[in-house]
Amino acid sequence: MQEITTIEQFNELTGTDKKVLLKFFAGWCPDCTRMDMFIDPIIEEYSQYEWYSINRDNFPELAEKYQVMGIPSLLIFQNSEKLAHLHSANAKSPAQVEEFLNAQA
Repeated sequence: MQEITTIEQFNELTGTDKKVLLKFFAGWCPDCTRMDMFIDPIIEEYSQYEWYSINRDNFPELAEKYQVMGIPSLLIFQNSEKLAHLHSANAKSPAQVEEFLNAQA
Protein backbone atom coordinates (compact mmCIF):
# COMPACT_ATOMS: atom_id res chain seq x y z
CA MET A 1 0.00 0.00 0.00
CA GLN A 2 1.58 3.25 -1.14
CA GLU A 3 1.65 6.11 1.36
CA ILE A 4 0.27 9.52 0.46
CA THR A 5 2.83 12.19 1.33
CA THR A 6 1.31 15.49 0.12
CA ILE A 7 -2.06 17.25 0.08
CA GLU A 8 -1.71 17.55 -3.69
CA GLN A 9 -1.30 13.79 -4.00
CA PHE A 10 -4.34 13.24 -1.76
CA ASN A 11 -6.46 15.61 -3.86
CA GLU A 12 -5.31 14.07 -7.13
CA LEU A 13 -5.95 10.48 -6.03
CA THR A 14 -9.32 11.08 -4.37
CA GLY A 15 -10.53 13.36 -7.17
CA THR A 16 -10.76 10.70 -9.87
CA ASP A 17 -13.72 8.56 -10.85
CA LYS A 18 -11.89 5.48 -9.51
CA LYS A 19 -12.75 4.27 -6.03
CA VAL A 20 -9.81 4.94 -3.74
CA LEU A 21 -9.53 3.37 -0.30
CA LEU A 22 -7.41 5.22 2.24
CA LYS A 23 -6.17 3.76 5.48
CA PHE A 24 -5.57 6.50 8.02
CA PHE A 25 -2.89 5.31 10.44
CA ALA A 26 -0.13 6.49 12.78
CA GLY A 27 3.27 4.98 13.48
CA TRP A 28 2.57 4.72 17.22
CA CYS A 29 -0.78 2.90 16.75
CA PRO A 30 -0.79 -0.81 17.77
CA ASP A 31 -4.14 -1.46 16.04
CA CYS A 32 -2.67 -0.07 12.82
CA THR A 33 0.23 -2.51 13.07
CA ARG A 34 -2.23 -5.33 13.72
CA MET A 35 -4.21 -4.37 10.60
CA ASP A 36 -0.99 -4.42 8.56
CA MET A 37 -0.62 -8.10 9.51
CA PHE A 38 -3.92 -9.11 7.87
CA ILE A 39 -4.66 -6.52 5.18
CA ASP A 40 -2.63 -7.85 2.19
CA PRO A 41 -5.01 -10.71 1.23
CA ILE A 42 -7.93 -8.29 1.56
CA ILE A 43 -6.22 -5.82 -0.77
CA GLU A 44 -5.80 -8.61 -3.32
CA GLU A 45 -9.42 -9.74 -3.00
CA TYR A 46 -10.84 -6.22 -3.26
CA SER A 47 -8.73 -5.05 -6.17
CA GLN A 48 -11.55 -2.85 -7.52
CA TYR A 49 -10.18 -0.24 -5.10
CA GLU A 50 -6.92 1.64 -5.36
CA TRP A 51 -5.44 1.25 -1.87
CA TYR A 52 -3.34 3.94 -0.18
CA SER A 53 -2.32 4.82 3.35
CA ILE A 54 -2.02 8.24 4.94
CA ASN A 55 -0.39 9.10 8.26
CA ARG A 56 -3.00 10.88 10.31
CA ASP A 57 -0.35 12.71 12.34
CA ASN A 58 1.10 14.28 9.16
CA PHE A 59 -2.30 15.49 7.96
CA PRO A 60 -4.42 16.44 11.00
CA GLU A 61 -6.48 18.83 8.86
CA LEU A 62 -7.59 15.94 6.61
CA ALA A 63 -8.36 13.74 9.60
CA GLU A 64 -10.52 16.50 11.05
CA LYS A 65 -12.23 17.31 7.75
CA TYR A 66 -13.20 13.68 7.18
CA GLN A 67 -14.02 12.94 10.83
CA VAL A 68 -11.23 10.44 11.45
CA MET A 69 -11.47 10.30 15.24
CA GLY A 70 -9.70 6.97 15.69
CA ILE A 71 -7.18 4.91 13.81
CA PRO A 72 -6.93 2.79 11.83
CA SER A 73 -9.86 4.06 9.82
CA LEU A 74 -10.68 3.08 6.24
CA LEU A 75 -12.30 5.69 4.00
CA ILE A 76 -13.49 5.23 0.44
CA PHE A 77 -13.37 8.22 -1.92
CA GLN A 78 -14.53 8.85 -5.46
CA ASN A 79 -14.73 12.17 -7.33
CA SER A 80 -13.45 14.02 -4.22
CA GLU A 81 -16.35 12.71 -2.13
CA LYS A 82 -16.14 10.43 0.89
CA LEU A 83 -18.43 7.49 0.11
CA ALA A 84 -17.88 5.31 3.17
CA HIS A 85 -15.99 5.24 6.46
CA LEU A 86 -15.04 2.26 8.60
CA HIS A 87 -14.28 3.70 12.04
CA SER A 88 -11.42 2.30 14.09
CA ALA A 89 -13.66 0.55 16.62
CA ASN A 90 -15.02 -1.63 13.80
CA ALA A 91 -11.74 -2.21 11.96
CA LYS A 92 -9.99 -4.63 14.31
CA SER A 93 -10.35 -7.91 12.40
CA PRO A 94 -10.28 -9.19 8.81
CA ALA A 95 -13.97 -10.14 9.11
CA GLN A 96 -14.95 -6.58 10.10
CA VAL A 97 -12.99 -5.08 7.18
CA GLU A 98 -14.46 -7.57 4.70
CA GLU A 99 -17.99 -6.96 6.02
CA PHE A 100 -17.49 -3.21 5.47
CA LEU A 101 -16.17 -3.74 1.94
CA ASN A 102 -18.96 -6.17 1.04
CA ALA A 103 -21.53 -3.62 2.20
CA GLN A 104 -20.12 -1.14 -0.35
CA ALA A 105 -20.63 -3.49 -3.31
